[in-house]
Amino acid sequence: MFTGLIQTLGILSHPYPEQLKITCPHKGGDRLLQTLEYGDSVAVDGVCLTVETILSQGFTASASPETLNRSILGQHSEGTWVNLETSLRVGSKIGGHFVTGHVDGSGQLKKSVQVANAWEMSFSLSDSRVARYIVPKGSIAVNGVSLTVSDCGSSGDWFTVAVIPVTYAETNLQYLQPGDWVNLEGDILGKYVEKFAFLRAQGDRPICQPQPDLDITSDFLSEHGYL
Repeated sequence: MFTGLIQTLGILSHPYPEQLKITCPHKGGDRLLQTLEYGDSVAVDGVCLTVETILSQGFTASASPETLNRSILGQHSEGTWVNLETSLRVGSKIGGHFVTGHVDGSGQLKKSVQVANAWEMSFSLSDSRVARYIVPKGSIAVNGVSLTVSDCGSSGDWFTVAVIPVTYAETNLQYLQPGDWVNLEGDILGKYVEKFAFLRAQGDRPICQPQPDLDITSDFLSEHGYL
């Protein structure tokens, strides 16, 4: 479990097709590596990976075909900057939102505009696995960064976020250009609400498979005991 508050940036390389090497040249990387151990979980651009080898200035991890297909890690070129966050520890502050590191899909940056001291970033997506959980003022993880949706399309096929200066400066959001792809993870709370509402509508029939698109409205949630 993560919070979406990025600790440092790393540089990605691919020693082998399904192995990732992360180098941490920043001072924040030193602090991250000091507590890192074999088998720990680290979110790399929002993707939860398991540390296999600890290096003097970084670590290695493997990515399964499912991870590479669902995320954009396999599309990154050598030397790409990635966001890093170690897993949440008991007693740690939770300043973002609950992020699992299980990416739902990807989106594409349409534009990034500086407004006063913040950046308004707009993204498009066509994957219903992500779009269904995007709501105004809801939480979303973009490359592992916890952000609040400021506006979105009625079907969730586009959304905008406002990025404050410290988040922009300390994450790889600063390097994004229009047309670049990002990893997206919807809020886990919305997923559970959808699942429980569906089960109740089906008479609590046990089921563990992708759910059909549901018309989740305020009236629907109220009817099923969630409001």
